[in-house]
Amino acid sequence: MNRQTFQGLALALMIGASATALNAQALAQTLAPATAAPADQPWLNAGLDPDTRADLVLKAMTQDEKLTLVFGYFGADMKPKYTRIDGSLPGSAGYVKGVPRLGIPAQWQTDAGVGVATQGSAKEMRERTALPSGLATTATWNPELAFKGGAMIGSEARNSGFNVMLAGGVNLTREPRNGRNFEYGGEDPLLAGAMVGAQIKGIQSNHIISTVKHYALNNQETGRFVVSSNIGDAEARTSDLLAFQIAIETSDPHSVMCAYNRVNSVYACENDWLLNTVLKKDWGYKGYVMSDWGAVHSGSRAVNAGLDQESAGQAFDKQDFLGDVLKADLASGAVSTARLDDMVRRITRALFASGVVDHPVKIAPIDYAANGAVTQADAEEAMVLLKNAGGLLPLAKTAKTIAVIGAHADVGVLSGGGSSQVYPVGGRAVQGLLPATWPGPVIYYPSSPLKALQARFPNAKTTYLDGTDAAAAAKLAASSDLAIVFADQWTTESEDAPSLSLPRDQDATIAAIAAANAKTVVVLETGGPVTMPWLDKVGAVLAAWYPGTRGGEAIARVLTGEVDASGRLPVTFPRSEAQLPRPKLDGDPKTPDVKFDVDYAIEGAAVGYKWFDLKKIEPLFPFGYGLSYTRFAYSDLKAQTQDGVVTVSFAIKNVGDRPGKDVPQVYVSPKAGGWEAPKRLGGFHKVALAPGASTTVSLTVDPRLLSVWDGKAHGWSIAAGDYEVTLGASSRSTAATATVTLQAQALPASPIAK
Repeated sequence: MNRQTFQGLALALMIGASATALNAQALAQTLAPATAAPADQPWLNAGLDPDTRADLVLKAMTQDEKLTLVFGYFGADMKPKYTRIDGSLPGSAGYVKGVPRLGIPAQWQTDAGVGVATQGSAKEMRERTALPSGLATTATWNPELAFKGGAMIGSEARNSGFNVMLAGGVNLTREPRNGRNFEYGGEDPLLAGAMVGAQIKGIQSNHIISTVKHYALNNQETGRFVVSSNIGDAEARTSDLLAFQIAIETSDPHSVMCAYNRVNSVYACENDWLLNTVLKKDWGYKGYVMSDWGAVHSGSRAVNAGLDQESAGQAFDKQDFLGDVLKADLASGAVSTARLDDMVRRITRALFASGVVDHPVKIAPIDYAANGAVTQADAEEAMVLLKNAGGLLPLAKTAKTIAVIGAHADVGVLSGGGSSQVYPVGGRAVQGLLPATWPGPVIYYPSSPLKALQARFPNAKTTYLDGTDAAAAAKLAASSDLAIVFADQWTTESEDAPSLSLPRDQDATIAAIAAANAKTVVVLETGGPVTMPWLDKVGAVLAAWYPGTRGGEAIARVLTGEVDASGRLPVTFPRSEAQLPRPKLDGDPKTPDVKFDVDYAIEGAAVGYKWFDLKKIEPLFPFGYGLSYTRFAYSDLKAQTQDGVVTVSFAIKNVGDRPGKDVPQVYVSPKAGGWEAPKRLGGFHKVALAPGASTTVSLTVDPRLLSVWDGKAHGWSIAAGDYEVTLGASSRSTAATATVTLQAQALPASPIAK
């Protein structure tokens, strides 16, 4: 199989968006036209390829100008320690000076994956549109929606004056208690890579740079600056690194952000294996590596290992490692001029390839109504119906008395905390919550589920209680036709959840309400999986995640059946922490500077559902699971191989009486065994069907998902033999199976490496 064929197969499922969506996005942008290149500045000729332009501008630079591009500043005040410099945008994540003499613009950087975030003081706050959490977007299993969401937040970044967006979190959910899981793409490398890659592609459609982060194995917040994620080469390449590889192939992010943690005892931002061997050599990555804020610990060691740009060095690192230290290293020969040229070439190439140079950013009006519709559509498809006993949902219009309880549902919906925090248009729905400062503030977006439900039940008496008094909540539920309980869990960067239980005794409150009224619906606003000791007692459960700017409206539309419940779980929900590879979270939050190790060899590449399958553990809810308001039937499964390539086709029909969306999933496994787990996700496709309608779906399985990593050959290896192809609605569902026979085959480390 030739490289071109393999590349096409590897990207078969990575759907960025339809041509129609892409054209519409292009028309929506207000982009400054590229200017003609002066004769003495040929690198400004937009007709040349990015590599040629980078080579040309590099030759014209002085050493000081080169050094300017590899060192960044923080964009917000941290007085008295740090005062932002002139030229940066207030309340922003970062700023890298440009080279005006050569037409190279400054880099204005903004967090993060759900929208344009604000850092610093309240006076620097920007009100912007927020997508649902990254995990919620992944729960849509719809790359086209991810692209549209990325295009939307990228447009708001551009119209806010930013040309670099620090978005694209793809770290796998190895640790369900991780405080940043809500920012990421779930537990499977194919799903995470495809969905996050589509979002990055959408962001970069605005002629700005997006990152993919946090590279790599940054899987918990406890001890995040010192923890060592220990894992073997093959295990990493078939799990966390494969997710990054797929995301990069899908979207060509122009920057990769190296992480805080150590990997096999070496800091990620000075890890030669991660940066030089895997990323730049094996994958052929042409962009640049920027550090996370405060992730640089050395000068020449980090630079020679592959770090290209230090982020906010003066504010967060102990020294200006890529500033004065690098200048001294160049003088001493500890860093070669050729290495500095490579760093600058990568950065300038990214500026040319993204369109940052040819389409300067400028502050412009934002259409919040149109952007709100984008985030609402995302939120609606993200919600996962976990239980629906007796068809309790959609809500019947016959209810005369409705109790709405908990989670500030009278005024808003919760968002995750930390650097990704987007401040909402219209201000916070709830004031005075703690923590008020980093990693807070805790913010509820002003989109009230209560008001959205009242608008849909104008003739019902709808009463709200905050849920802090379990007895009062149970009393209200007992006197109501229906009880809707909103439960929430605030998670944030810099700290992990202490357990998978809901905080603030909400489990006891839910149990009391369910005992009082069998028609109890629980709506979960959480950062990831939670345990549910009350599950058998309630009528319905809807996972709404952090649903973004219009979350209240989206929740009401799903509860009432105006749209189908079409989300599917991107993570496994355990029954308890005892089912995890590490029942006790490693590290001690009280000693954040003491180095420690996490042994990822326990599960290796068997992350999430693969661990549960390997150990034959029954989860609370399996990966890929989700109910619908209609029913779907699969038939006519066919799997075949040609030239070592596996293609799968099947028919799907809506056999219910309502329109709906389904996510048929294809899993693959060798009959002889030998993988990290019994099976892997090999493909998926979201389908919308009217009642009685049917369609045929065809998928191609990425050959790496049929392979193991061969360290000696330094590539992928498919073993000869029979492979089972399973079609189902989740990792634990089997609708049909087929068998294909493969010949032994060796594949390169990357289908796109040059």
